[in-house]
Amino acid sequence: MGEEGGGRSCGTTRELQKLKQQAMEYYRENDVPHRLEELLNSTFYLQPADVYGHLANCFSKLAKPPTIYKIVGKNVLDGLGLPTLQVEVFCTIQNFTKSICSVVIPTHFEVCENALPELVEAEEAERRLAVSTAVQWVSETVTEELRGLAPTDQAEVDRVLRAFFANKVQEEKERKALEKSQEDSAGPVPPPQMLPPSPPPPTKKRGQKPGKKDSLYIEKPIMPAEPAEPVLCGSMAIGAVSLAVAKTSAILGSIPLYLNIALLKHNQEQPATLTMPLLMASVVSCGKSSPGKLNLMKEVICIPHPGLTTKQGVEMLLEIQKQISKILEMPTPPKENKKGLNGNKRGQQPVTSKMSHLGCLTINCDVMEQPLLLIQGVCANLELELGTNLHLAINCAGHELMDYNKGKYEVLTGTHKNATEMVDLYVELINKYPSIIALIDPLRKEDSEQWDSICNALGSRCYIIAGTASKSISKLLEDGSISIPRSHGLIIKHTNQTTMSDLVEITNLIDRTKHIAILGSTEGESSDDSLVDLAVGLGVRFIKLGGLSRGERVTKYNRLLTIEEELVQNETLGFNEEHIFSHFNEDAEKALEAAATAAGELPGPLEPTFPTEVVEESAKS
Repeated sequence: MGEEGGGRSCGTTRELQKLKQQAMEYYRENDVPHRLEELLNSTFYLQPADVYGHLANCFSKLAKPPTIYKIVGKNVLDGLGLPTLQVEVFCTIQNFTKSICSVVIPTHFEVCENALPELVEAEEAERRLAVSTAVQWVSETVTEELRGLAPTDQAEVDRVLRAFFANKVQEEKERKALEKSQEDSAGPVPPPQMLPPSPPPPTKKRGQKPGKKDSLYIEKPIMPAEPAEPVLCGSMAIGAVSLAVAKTSAILGSIPLYLNIALLKHNQEQPATLTMPLLMASVVSCGKSSPGKLNLMKEVICIPHPGLTTKQGVEMLLEIQKQISKILEMPTPPKENKKGLNGNKRGQQPVTSKMSHLGCLTINCDVMEQPLLLIQGVCANLELELGTNLHLAINCAGHELMDYNKGKYEVLTGTHKNATEMVDLYVELINKYPSIIALIDPLRKEDSEQWDSICNALGSRCYIIAGTASKSISKLLEDGSISIPRSHGLIIKHTNQTTMSDLVEITNLIDRTKHIAILGSTEGESSDDSLVDLAVGLGVRFIKLGGLSRGERVTKYNRLLTIEEELVQNETLGFNEEHIFSHFNEDAEKALEAAATAAGELPGPLEPTFPTEVVEESAKS
């Protein structure tokens, strides 16, 4: 019995010694004894009140950096109750899986108002498919591709996302090619459709003498609308995941998202100051979807003076919005014949139909002067001077005005103008209202000749901005040029496959070519306020968020105020310059494009003109 017991004891001892040797080897490989000795010695000298809390903090610094464990996509609702994509990031931190953050990205779809029911249904179905495909991509393939990567390595994350998206694009091309080959081999080609008969020649007017030549001006045929850039179904997964990873990196690094974006923009060098983007806030909407005759002004936008803080600008805009609401609710005397402060004739009162999805009031206007006179009257009541305390911008939405049956822009119901006449209209408008310093999408992108004309006519005193008329960020980066159509600046939006690296790259290109970057919200926004952090971190000149109504838009204005407070407390708030207009000519633009490709050499500004000079010149004339 004793021998047997002794044998078992010896075996157990040998096993314990073996385990002890393995443990010592394991700890030695991970440098535990040395680290532990240093830690205990330093703790003894410091003698902190919370010994274990101090040890926990020290050990946490020695832990492996967090890595992405999984990414989950969800179908959620945006500010209009329409489906969109939410992305949640989980990381492995100190051997535990933790949810770090989530973001919601809006879709690229425009809000259809007064559209045919079948078109609305088709777009709703397309939206649902786009979101569900994005959810599938995120939760299945993308999460596998990114698992194990450090969320701090944004460049590598975006590289993987781009490669994934390129594969999806190739798969889609192959699928379409296969479908086309199957259709070609399926059967005979259907007979070509017969063209409709040409319309009969115009009849002679009554009283026209025989043999008299027709003096009617023959309109130059318009260029048809370019086909919309294809958007790959599910592509919003790329932009959403890239943003979510950037936000994850900021949270893990205990820094705000805007600072993380600024570090990406400046090659991980923290800038000494950050400037707040200037506000472009919509105050009224009287475009094509409004009940009045006026189609031209989809948004009338107020821009507070650059010398004001964001807080002062928001307070001013709130007062303007409040005064507009009061004037619209005020009954107008029925016998009034003169134009009042609201810009109406014969006692006509603008009718508020509803709060627009853009966050501003939709009003009933029959002439172009009405909304401008309305804002002039409000400013007079508040003792604000247009052109000094604030300026105006007009989102013309030129692409929505074209009547392709007539080949002209319908600026008012029943009033049509060709592209050349539109340029004359804008020149007359700016001459009459010099406080307007920006026109957004004044024309379709196809009317490039007229874009040149309007830049030549107004470029020295008004920003000509391409929004919808511009190409997508992916296409701009692929082409390496932002000069078509000719403009002073671009509205960029974070949608679809746009990654954080793409945003940095496009804003760098815009900066190098001395153009203006405007970060804009989409028509159907979500309550996610990350867009504001992107604007501050990227250092864009303007941010266009819509009006100061609707929760999904107000939350972004609140975020702007919070960031400004943080920058003031940290003494890192920079100051915005006055509005400067550069009158570009073709040779100068080519030189700027060439300079954009040169490493590190930035061209100087061309013929700067300040708004105060424009006001003085108009006063003298």
